[in-house]
Amino acid sequence: MDASNGDYGLWTLVAINSIFFILFAASYFKPQSKQDWRTLGMFSAFVVALFTEMYGFPLTIYLLSGWLSEHFPGINWLSHDAGHLPEMIFGWKANPHFGPFHLLSSLFILGGFWLLADAWPVLYAAQKTQTLASTGPYARIRHPQYAAFILIMIGFLLQWPTLVTLTLFPILLATYVRLAKREERQALEAFGEEYRAYLLRTPGWWPKWSKHPTKP
Repeated sequence: MDASNGDYGLWTLVAINSIFFILFAASYFKPQSKQDWRTLGMFSAFVVALFTEMYGFPLTIYLLSGWLSEHFPGINWLSHDAGHLPEMIFGWKANPHFGPFHLLSSLFILGGFWLLADAWPVLYAAQKTQTLASTGPYARIRHPQYAAFILIMIGFLLQWPTLVTLTLFPILLATYVRLAKREERQALEAFGEEYRAYLLRTPGWWPKWSKHPTKP
């Protein structure tokens, strides 16, 4: 399989897109602690791996080319559009950028960045006053910033899944859960019963929309 056509080998686009999304995430996440930088760093590795295959070299398609050509004939697997694997596999014949998986992907990505942007001012104000962040998104879930990164990664996977990002995703997911638990232990030490009450009324990752969050 020769992937040296005009749709790939675009390393400038790899760099531009990677830097854009990493800086975009950093502008909302605003890392300060070593833990924050670690969180952003892991997300950055996911983004670089994604855009490397999207514009640089299609490693996933290269490795699966025999199986893909056998089971889905008639598709030019060297084209950029073919990298939208869910659209191709499920038979979307039109422009994949307007396919159902791509549109759903956009909702997840935009939703994730919105959640990041909405959570940061609440966390920043709480850190500045050394109080518990429990308003805004933090009134719905305890870990909105980690949840935001997970939403964004799910969105990218729906749009352009690769073997590398599919491998990285569960690792990053487990890491974010571990970091969240560590932060909860630190919050319990810092806020004691106030945080215990917050734990009882606020779910960790998935909001309870049927009930209004209790104000602290």
